[in-house]
Amino acid sequence: MDDGTSLQTLLVGVDAACDRVLAPMFDDDELPTIESIYEQGVSTPLESQIPPWTASAWPSLYTGKNPGKHGVFGFLSFDGYDWDVVNASDVRERAIWELLDEHDMTSVVVNVPVTHPARAFDGALIPGYTAPEDPECHPAGLLEEVREEIGEYRVYPDEEADDLGNAYSECARMRGEAFRYLADEYDPEFGFIEFQGTDSIFHKEPDNDAAIRQIYREVDRQLEEILETHDPDTVIIASDHGMGPYEGQEFRVNEYLRREGFVETENGGDGMPTWATVRDGALKEGTDETTHNPGVAERAMASAARVGLTSQRIGAVLERLGIDDLVASHAPASLVSAGATQVSFPDSRAYVRSRIELGVRLNLEGREPNGVVPQAEYETVRTHIIDALRSARTPDGEPVFETVRPREEYFHGPEAEHAVDIVTIPADFEHFISATLREEQFGPPTEPWNHKLQGTFAARGTAINQARGLEDAHLFDVAPTVLASLGVPIDEQMDGQALPCVESSGVQSYSRRGETDTVDTADAAVEDRLADLGYLE
Repeated sequence: MDDGTSLQTLLVGVDAACDRVLAPMFDDDELPTIESIYEQGVSTPLESQIPPWTASAWPSLYTGKNPGKHGVFGFLSFDGYDWDVVNASDVRERAIWELLDEHDMTSVVVNVPVTHPARAFDGALIPGYTAPEDPECHPAGLLEEVREEIGEYRVYPDEEADDLGNAYSECARMRGEAFRYLADEYDPEFGFIEFQGTDSIFHKEPDNDAAIRQIYREVDRQLEEILETHDPDTVIIASDHGMGPYEGQEFRVNEYLRREGFVETENGGDGMPTWATVRDGALKEGTDETTHNPGVAERAMASAARVGLTSQRIGAVLERLGIDDLVASHAPASLVSAGATQVSFPDSRAYVRSRIELGVRLNLEGREPNGVVPQAEYETVRTHIIDALRSARTPDGEPVFETVRPREEYFHGPEAEHAVDIVTIPADFEHFISATLREEQFGPPTEPWNHKLQGTFAARGTAINQARGLEDAHLFDVAPTVLASLGVPIDEQMDGQALPCVESSGVQSYSRRGETDTVDTADAAVEDRLADLGYLE
């Protein structure tokens, strides 16, 4: 054990970890290192935010602030009716490691989502999810140095692998080895390592219990080695949300809004740009362009759609014949998209832009490029939609939504204007919310497992007082708790607070991150991966 390191607090992010997932493996003694932190320290369910999805939740965790302050509401950022995948330039608040930099503390950060392109601070950072496969790290040249030292390092697993358990486990091993190397090199006071495969496997193969357990065992092994080699004073485990089965319905909100008179559609039109055009165009052509020029087949499909022969109608016929999956596996997604009935965003009064946002956006005059809802009618229209969605019932007569409320009840801050206007929270997160248009408003969930609101938190070490409770822990509390464990004052603008298990370190005013130009992600491979995991429709 290297007792010469100064690692005071280690934050371990385990994406989608929760009691439902961990308990069976604890019962079978498969995760001795992780379980020891729960048994020897303090632990509690950790309530996630709205929306409880990776791209927005991790920035909330590492800034301690709601999306209305940091500015990331989902996997996509929007400019009018156009979109791009979010990245670190969309995060308008400063992260834990940037605040620690002001207190002359060094940090090592590995694989944390939405941290590309890396910003300068005292320490080292290898970006995680939403970064390209060869991301810009801090300092420059760091990734090449790490690869030279440990061998292959991938941001994403090999999705072509026959065994996803092995592929995701290999990535977990790379994270651990990279972190240990960088901790040796930079001797940080704070370390943050995140494991993403613990989430992704549920989107790909939720019934593959052997693969799920294999991935978690590798995470446990990597944590064990970090603890042995760098002996942090305090260890904190946190997840961004939970994971569980969806036993309700898929509810197609745009289809519902169309029937209520709010959504206008077009057959064979452009609609909102989709991942399909990127995947079948730029990705296969080896470029990073997000534009797409339709071919002869797509133009023909679009023409057919304009006279009523849409992809949805063709799909319904194929489904009745029992060959829909076979045809779908061979049909280019851009061809399907070209022939689809799509939301006409400029002509609609309200719509769902992305299901991950968990809400409805009004097409407001003066805000959207072709807004059709007058400013004077905003509250009237919004209240009408809220009432309509509150009355939505499944085919069994159960409410679709637990709550439907104005955005200001969930988002506050200088970026809140970029949020949806109406927040829609599915009942018990049992229903899968979709933005797609189909002939039916309801259907079976596209994904049988998906995100739940309750994640997990555990902590052990010299900064942790086990005698104090951890009731009502929230995602926003993680950053303040980390800062307090290091004796650093928290940002007075944080929405969370240090949990009772750590001594208060006071508060102070930190300057907000300076306004900078947003950098386009424009990486087709990233968009394809998000779509493949069901994050983009």
